[in-house]
Amino acid sequence: MDSPSSDQIHLSVDHLFRHRVGQMIATLTRIFGIERLDQVEDAVQEAMIRALRLWPHQGAPDNPSAWLIQVAKNLMLDGLRRDSRLQPAPDGIEGSIESLRRFPAEADAAFANEIRDDQLRMIFTCCHPMIPEDGQIALTLKTVGGFSVSEIARAFLSQEPAIAKTLTRAKQRLRELNIKLEMPQPNKLPARLESVLSVIYLMFNEGYSALEGEELVRTDLCHEAIRLCELLAEHPVTGAPKVHALGALLLFQGARLTARCDAAGELLLLSEQDRSLWDRAMIKRGLYRLRKSASGDEISDYHLEAEIASCHTLAASFEATDWPRVLDCYEELLDRNPSPIVALNRIVALAKVDGVEAGLVELNRLAEDRTLRNYYPFHAARGELLREAGRKGEAIDAYQKALSLTSSEPIRRFLMKRVSI
Repeated sequence: MDSPSSDQIHLSVDHLFRHRVGQMIATLTRIFGIERLDQVEDAVQEAMIRALRLWPHQGAPDNPSAWLIQVAKNLMLDGLRRDSRLQPAPDGIEGSIESLRRFPAEADAAFANEIRDDQLRMIFTCCHPMIPEDGQIALTLKTVGGFSVSEIARAFLSQEPAIAKTLTRAKQRLRELNIKLEMPQPNKLPARLESVLSVIYLMFNEGYSALEGEELVRTDLCHEAIRLCELLAEHPVTGAPKVHALGALLLFQGARLTARCDAAGELLLLSEQDRSLWDRAMIKRGLYRLRKSASGDEISDYHLEAEIASCHTLAASFEATDWPRVLDCYEELLDRNPSPIVALNRIVALAKVDGVEAGLVELNRLAEDRTLRNYYPFHAARGELLREAGRKGEAIDAYQKALSLTSSEPIRRFLMKRVSI
């Protein structure tokens, strides 16, 4: 059998790095301390570079993930030993390093019902209330989600230099406060929960529709977001109704993952998907979470988004979707959170209820929002409505604008097909 090519090795390493970086950083940071976060990130990055250099000649190891964590671990230990020439090494660090041989080892609990998952520990640490909220979320997406600065900027509808500064300030704040990588006591968990849920939500969204690269869907990232959310939902302190609501939303969306592309990996719109391919087990779990979210008297944005997702997921066909109910939910969301993205989604539902022309009138008003000028889904949605209205030339212009704003190859191919019709 032919050995893997250099390009195949590169793709393999990139895939591993993208899908394991959060786990590696979280575990190494637990061992070495949050104050060494920059060094941990550098060690993980260097491990990937060494894999790219060595594997094409030596072949990939039997357990690539273990190889990467071992190399990163050794790099950290070498760095500590160099530093110890200038100052004593922390007590017990050699024993802590040895414990990494059981990677991914579970952390010991410090109190009853403590969350021991390394990545959740890292998320709760980064979401410290003394760090500004945008810094909390950006830092967590970078360290736990493995997001690039450009991906975080798109998630925030911001610019890369601004996000880079936000990350620098957040890390500096961690060092100034001497924050430890540990779970806060149960009475302090709720204060951090909102930011933690925002991170999980954004992680899933990036996995569900990757904004750059060859993959339309990063399935591992979606499933990791679902796993983390369900851990929170089942925890006695964090299992609030809004956590169940987010879980329902992610499960309903996740159930459609396998149908979002055809056999050739090309994007399929919701109206084009084979609903028999949707994951019925995930839908069932989503319904369970939706029922659990109904306890108490709290209605969150996640409740409304979960109801929208249920309308799509439970409809027998695209045409049978309860569009008036979807529109009602988006209008309530817009009242609660006047976001341009929510406004865009509302317009798509409005066009289904009141017609394409009504949608285009609202879309033209929304075009005045400067944050959407470089947001490719806005221009793609405009192209779809113009296409439905029979305004082909204007639709092509909108699709071409969207093309100039996305780095996702599957989405680019979809838009190019639209342009050529």
